[in-house]
Amino acid sequence: MTHLPPEPRGSAPGDATDWHALLAGETPDVAGGGAATGPTPASRAGRAGGQPMTRREAREAERRALEEPEPEVYEPRKPSRAERRAAAAPDYHDHDPEHARTRRRGPWGCLVGLLVVAALAVGAFFFLQGPINAVIERFTPAADYTGSGTGEVMFVIHAGDTGSDVAENLVDAGVTASYDAFYDLLLEQPTDPEFHPGAYALAEEMSAQAALDALMDPANKLENTLLITEGTWARDALAEASAVLQIPIEDLQAAAANPQALGLPAGATSVEGFLFPATYTFNPGVTAQEVVQTMVANGIAAYDAAGVAPDDRLRVATIASLIQREGLPQDFTKVSRVIQNRLDQGMLLQFDSTVHYGTGDNSVVTTTDAERADASNPYNTYVHQGLPPGPIGNPGAEAIQAALTPADGPWLYFVTVNPETGETVFTTTIEEHEAAAEQFYQWLEDHPDYGQ
Repeated sequence: MTHLPPEPRGSAPGDATDWHALLAGETPDVAGGGAATGPTPASRAGRAGGQPMTRREAREAERRALEEPEPEVYEPRKPSRAERRAAAAPDYHDHDPEHARTRRRGPWGCLVGLLVVAALAVGAFFFLQGPINAVIERFTPAADYTGSGTGEVMFVIHAGDTGSDVAENLVDAGVTASYDAFYDLLLEQPTDPEFHPGAYALAEEMSAQAALDALMDPANKLENTLLITEGTWARDALAEASAVLQIPIEDLQAAAANPQALGLPAGATSVEGFLFPATYTFNPGVTAQEVVQTMVANGIAAYDAAGVAPDDRLRVATIASLIQREGLPQDFTKVSRVIQNRLDQGMLLQFDSTVHYGTGDNSVVTTTDAERADASNPYNTYVHQGLPPGPIGNPGAEAIQAALTPADGPWLYFVTVNPETGETVFTTTIEEHEAAAEQFYQWLEDHPDYGQ
């Protein structure tokens, strides 16, 4: 039997607790409110320890119950056929914009990459081509002929040609088969071969060894050597060239007929004084024009080397030719001083050498009274004041230098007292000179065959 608690004192009518309802798990009716629709979780839970809740607790429990959402039960939906096909297809990341941009520029990227690779390949080819070729050539024998060849080839080595020049020119002339065959042979020699300028008799299609042997053999050198000595007259120099080079004298004279065309001063009437004395080697087949031009070019070069201005060449050549004919090298600067002193004082030069040139006879060393008095000879310095019209021979470098640098001294005269030794006496007064001249005449009497 259940005992109900007494109703609290002071309760208002209608406020009494419905104990039966609470015991039954139902929410009792309260004043001013409607009946409950049914039990709530809060009312069912009750208070801890099974104690009934107060009205406030009941309302709070009910509020919380209303705020909590009822759990939803998820029932999975079966995918459609289209969804199943999409799920089974490969994922190309079409949904990724960055990936899409990468796909769109893919062909251009490939093209750029191919161009870069091609450029690198070309650069590597050119960079490695030289070393590769060098390796190939190192192990590939150079082309070469065998034997001593056939036929005849005149091969010319020019002044200043190196071994490389000779190797290249041999190929061009058809003598050797390749540059490397001859040049490699040079490198294998224990000492460097010395090549001398000139023309050589070789053959076509010679082995490199045969060509080298031929160039080293002096017997194969084709030489036309022309020697022009200091003081030689131009007419005699051309005659010597004709004899040595087998060129008609008329051709040589014609080549020398126009001095200005050869680069000589305007006042020059011939090539005299400008055919420089030297030893010349001409190749077979040289022309008259080439011979004359070569000697004149050397003469001009000699005046330039001495510092002679172009406008002074003719005058210096004339003085130098007098020095060359009148004195010996050890007396050149003294002879130069006598010439300058006599010109400065307005004296006649009175040189026998000038009279000889005018007469065309250089076989004698003296002159006659008639020759010295002949005013028709423009080169007669016994009657004509100053220098002769032009040079009286072709001076060498020493005479040219002496014309520019005369020695210091008061001399006005000189005479060679011994033509064989060249002994010369320089004097200042006419009396001293006449005494020296007597020595010369005495020597001639003692040597009657001299000059014959």
